[in-house]
Amino acid sequence: MSGVWVFNKNGVMRLVENPYNQSAGDSSESSSSGGNQQQRMRRKILVHLPTSEVVSSYGSLEKILKNLGWERYYSGDNTDHLLQFHKRTSIDLISLPRDFSKFNSIHMYDIVVKNPNVFHVRDM
Repeated sequence: MSGVWVFNKNGVMRLVENPYNQSAGDSSESSSSGGNQQQRMRRKILVHLPTSEVVSSYGSLEKILKNLGWERYYSGDNTDHLLQFHKRTSIDLISLPRDFSKFNSIHMYDIVVKNPNVFHVRDM
């Protein structure tokens, strides 16, 4: 995971990932060639390990999270642009953008950390 940490206008820090990765070959080889080697975008996917299912929608993710004891959290002033889940047995809160197309690896790793041995992030 590479990128740059930046502060939003509201003071929250986030990681802006470098979506490009060196394509096949050694990194020393690409630096010696002056960086002319073509770069390609690497996309991440979230995988539910017990079923090997790729999470492809919030519907499937919500179903899995509910089975793990997570509940939708409707309180707060961010309900118009965030989906949030909480567990009664912990203080953890998962916040996701309402638009699934904005669901990225930062959100995926947040889910993985809060659900150890249940999810995994993989390169596509």
